[in-house]
Amino acid sequence: MATSTAPAPPSRPDSAGTPGPARRPARRAPASLLTALTWILAVGFFSPVLWMVLTSFKQESAAASTPPTFVFAPTLDQYRAVLDAGAGSYFLNSLIATGVSTVLVILLAVPAAYALSIRPVKKTSDVLFFFISTRMLPVVAVIMPIYVIAGQLKVLDNVWTLVVLYTSMNLPIAVWMMRSFFQEVPGEVLEAAQMDGAGLMTTMRRVLMPMVAPGLAATALICVIFAWNEFFFALILTAGKSATVPVFLVSQMTSEGLFLAQLSAASVLASLPVILAGWIAQKQLVRGLSMGAVK
Repeated sequence: MATSTAPAPPSRPDSAGTPGPARRPARRAPASLLTALTWILAVGFFSPVLWMVLTSFKQESAAASTPPTFVFAPTLDQYRAVLDAGAGSYFLNSLIATGVSTVLVILLAVPAAYALSIRPVKKTSDVLFFFISTRMLPVVAVIMPIYVIAGQLKVLDNVWTLVVLYTSMNLPIAVWMMRSFFQEVPGEVLEAAQMDGAGLMTTMRRVLMPMVAPGLAATALICVIFAWNEFFFALILTAGKSATVPVFLVSQMTSEGLFLAQLSAASVLASLPVILAGWIAQKQLVRGLSMGAVK
């Protein structure tokens, strides 16, 4: 009686050329599983922000209830209370300090980054290290001399003092970022501009700046975020006249009574300018942050 044998699995040669058993393709996770995992992570990261927004529409009793209240009647009372508490002056101070300091940072960082990338100076690495080393010193270590100098110059509780400090705080980071963006510009483009007779200012205005505009938007947005969220300088060097939004947020926390809903409303209002700036510059921001990622 003839017996049939099952066919042997196909073989493939190994590294030495000797046939061996075929390897099964590795199993890949379904795309739907990865998508679901991504959504779970995204919701997990966004849930504190969503809870803050929901809490801002609650009454204080519902915001502090245990267990948390999920079904409630929305109200704008907390937003009215924040605006009635004088939040407008704090927002104005933050807008002045953030906007003016960001403009100054860009005006100073662009020529510095140009000199360190396209027209390098001697000991460029030492200059770059000096710039970034100013960020290594803890702020608390320099607040005392800054406070004494500001007191002697009679500029305590002055928004322009914050402008100067925020400019010096963000300038090293802006120089490093803009230098990396300038280095992505092909040298042939600059040589072509020189052959066409373009001067330095013309080359900067018509050739370089349009090419590094995404990086410029990313740098400006980062400076805006750092300046808008800065708390330590504003707390120590200002009082009621020139205090900024982070100081106002701290003032909403009281030792008596409930404050969670009103604090959430103030936090939502404080987050809107940065979110709006990021939404306006989102296209340039994505391009700027990805410059140099693919060679």
